[in-house]
Amino acid sequence: MIFENLPTTPRSEELIDKAFSRAARSGRAKSGHEAQTSMLQTASNILSDNMENVVTAWPDFDTVDPFYYELADAIVDVDELRQSLSEVSWAARKTAEIRSEYEGRMRRNDVDTARKLRKQAFARLADVVEEVEDDLLRIGEARDDLKTLPDIDPDAPTIVVAGYPNVGKSSFVNTVTRARGETASYPFTTKGIGVGHFERDRIRYQVVDTPGLLDRPADERNDIEQQAISALTHLGDCLLFMVDASGDCGYPLDAQLALRDAVADDFEDVPLLTVCNKSDRSRDVDADLYMSITEDENVQGVLDAAVEAVDYELELPFEESN
Repeated sequence: MIFENLPTTPRSEELIDKAFSRAARSGRAKSGHEAQTSMLQTASNILSDNMENVVTAWPDFDTVDPFYYELADAIVDVDELRQSLSEVSWAARKTAEIRSEYEGRMRRNDVDTARKLRKQAFARLADVVEEVEDDLLRIGEARDDLKTLPDIDPDAPTIVVAGYPNVGKSSFVNTVTRARGETASYPFTTKGIGVGHFERDRIRYQVVDTPGLLDRPADERNDIEQQAISALTHLGDCLLFMVDASGDCGYPLDAQLALRDAVADDFEDVPLLTVCNKSDRSRDVDADLYMSITEDENVQGVLDAAVEAVDYELELPFEESN
């Protein structure tokens, strides 16, 4: 997952304290002009390198997979984050420029003047870092929010499971993938997203259950949830919408079918299969497939149909013929 290994973002006061304390130690080991120059170089290098490292640790959002881009944008506002990264990058360059400016001036003056100039340089360095204090905080908060996202492969063939609560979504995912406990919380859901995997003909498929997102009408979702669904449209290669014709789930069939139609609008370019679960109790609905997880009836058939709808072909390495 591209955000998993982002390093902790230092605060501005931490950077300043670190730079100036190490600069003081480097100055004590020398004397005269050399001591002042060493202090300036040490402080500037620490500030410049640390801030540049903050920026370069982040992926280039222009090349991030659309799934992760929209997911990140739903949580942290990518445009604001990119602006903060740009400001910190500017600060890194500015501290290097201050060092170059004052190094020349210090060499042309006596030691007492060089000491005063070095103190002036330190004050300017601190001002630059304090100027991006809010940007460093924003980047740190974004890092904390994004690093715990579930590890989902946007390139893997993926089956998204949707439907009202209690229609059998999680049971289906657990049955076909043995994914019990494989859940992870998104910042915009109250329940964990279920992610399971199975293999077919050497191809590894993902099955994603999305409680809190695709189990209620659009007018009950907030803006962040709706954007998260937009991210999922980049991920899904097939959508299984489960209904319970018996009504045991607690929701009338017409409401379930209305939700199906609404979700179909979100996933308009994704094959959608309507699956009637609990078919041992009722088949009173026009569905693409019928199954009963509790009775182990046609569960494999539903999975086979989903694989066929995904229609994924394994890319083999190109072999040149002699």
